[in-house]
Amino acid sequence: MASGCGLTSGSPMTDDVKPGSIGRGEPLKGAQLTVTSKSFTEQLILGSIMGIAFEAAGAEVIDRTGIQGSIGSREAVRKGDADAGYEYTGTAWITYLGNSKPIPDPREQWEAVRKDDARNGVTWLQPAELNNTYALAMNQENAKKYGTKTLSDVAKLAKSDPSAVSMCVEVEFANRADGLPGMQKAYGMDVPAQDITQMDTGIIYTQAAKGSCTYGEVYTTDGRINSMNLAVMDDDKKFFPNYNAAPMINTKTLKEWPAIAEVLDPVTAKLDNAVARRLNAKVDVDGEDPHQVALDWMVEEGFVREG
Repeated sequence: MASGCGLTSGSPMTDDVKPGSIGRGEPLKGAQLTVTSKSFTEQLILGSIMGIAFEAAGAEVIDRTGIQGSIGSREAVRKGDADAGYEYTGTAWITYLGNSKPIPDPREQWEAVRKDDARNGVTWLQPAELNNTYALAMNQENAKKYGTKTLSDVAKLAKSDPSAVSMCVEVEFANRADGLPGMQKAYGMDVPAQDITQMDTGIIYTQAAKGSCTYGEVYTTDGRINSMNLAVMDDDKKFFPNYNAAPMINTKTLKEWPAIAEVLDPVTAKLDNAVARRLNAKVDVDGEDPHQVALDWMVEEGFVREG
């Protein structure tokens, strides 16, 4: 894409990378591609992964990762101010495309987003298994004590031993139809309001780890799940929306550089919740730089070679 499309921010990515298992023959040589992301850890890592893949395939890459809020990075790709970024199917379906009911099957959800978003000049490539959705988690001591493994188990426990079930949740989750009220309805779960405490995201993980609340609302790809050794309850009725990560590409850019798909597909196919938790923890728990974490992973997986 021409660099003269009114972009004021963004700096060149300057990794010294060569093709590994992707980018052979440098099919993106001559392309100038702007990569974007939102500003939270996982998005910064995913944006860097995408940019590094493009670099290995011969493109010059402008780094516009770290845009505040959901809408900014999405709009940049839609308008052509950026060429590509990783986005989540559930966010697109509900927030950008204005649907109220998520589609329970992850593949069908992606297909519906891909079909609908085509009219906005945005093309969605193959999705990852990585699904950054809501879950309830507890510490290992409580997991052993109560033996719950699924949200249906939690609902049963709330009936048989109401005093055992307390929850820490975010304010937004407590009030969203695809959050706590909907979850309680779907599972026939009845937890009294006095047993539900609303708090900031970060505190939830530590409170659940301490056992101050039996169950904490978490994000399924958060690195703190591993570092705090939390047990995640399975959403056995598939209530929560699917938030699978997938590359969204400006359609004009993809027409000009169709090799983008073959460069990204193998990388996306390797991204799952276990990978995301490990990489996110390197940043959020160990304090590493998101771009470096992305580069190390790309080299480790053999997608690119350094220098």
